[in-house]
Amino acid sequence: MLWRIEIEAPDDAVAAVEAALEPQCLAVSSLVDAEDGRWRVEGIAGAAPDRDALAARLAQAFAGRGPVPAATVEPLATRDWVGDSLAGFPPQTVGRFHIRGSHVAGPPPAGAITLRLDAGRAFGSGEHASTRGCLIALDRLGRARRFARPLDLGCGSGILALAMARAWRVPVVASDIDADAVRVARANARLNGVGGLVRVACGAGYRAPTVAAGAPYDLIVANILARPLASLAGDLARHLGPGGVAVLAGLLADDANRVIAAHRPFGLRLRRRIVVDGWATLVLAGRAR
Repeated sequence: MLWRIEIEAPDDAVAAVEAALEPQCLAVSSLVDAEDGRWRVEGIAGAAPDRDALAARLAQAFAGRGPVPAATVEPLATRDWVGDSLAGFPPQTVGRFHIRGSHVAGPPPAGAITLRLDAGRAFGSGEHASTRGCLIALDRLGRARRFARPLDLGCGSGILALAMARAWRVPVVASDIDADAVRVARANARLNGVGGLVRVACGAGYRAPTVAAGAPYDLIVANILARPLASLAGDLARHLGPGGVAVLAGLLADDANRVIAAHRPFGLRLRRRIVVDGWATLVLAGRAR
């Protein structure tokens, strides 16, 4: 019998809570509430979890962050989890990009750039509003300009790196701090026939050697969260070449002005704001050549 563990967490505790659940779980996932910005971390365990050990790990995860929220621990009825997952991931089209799982048969829409992805642990199946906002931005940018040196920072499943490599057939650097995401992104690149174009590295932000070596970039896409986006503004400016463009996402619409203001001292100006279901995607232009 499978068991479900669920607990709420602020954004700065999500990674620690995921790590606390992982030793007893087969899979761990996180989802943010667009209304209040709080995260729900869920783990699926193959047996009844050790509640004492779980409580101890959660106490460590929340150390210095206030009291530990009550966790839901409950058995799950037997279900066809694979079938449910596939049914919940129908094909979708965003601009010129058509995203479908490997289980979907039949031809894609005429003229579409097809991206094959399966819903999984790494973030980025095209369903979330922030990912859709980025795809809309890339579609619009690509109609006016061809980019030669793109970077996907915090790539998750690699969906945005795949979109850039498939659209422009150019080398793309992608990175993520999560080793699982890096493995998924590499596999997705091979699945989509761009394994030789998408170079995926594991590392923290712009400090990853592969990311630093690839600079300057003419396009940087970062679909992460508002707080890290603001704190990395200076690093982004240093890695973006003259005339470059940045696409920033993973932030609620109410946080957009804070992120824009963080980049303004470094010469980046707002070019377009895209809002999808309360989530903002910002297109910023760097200093002219």
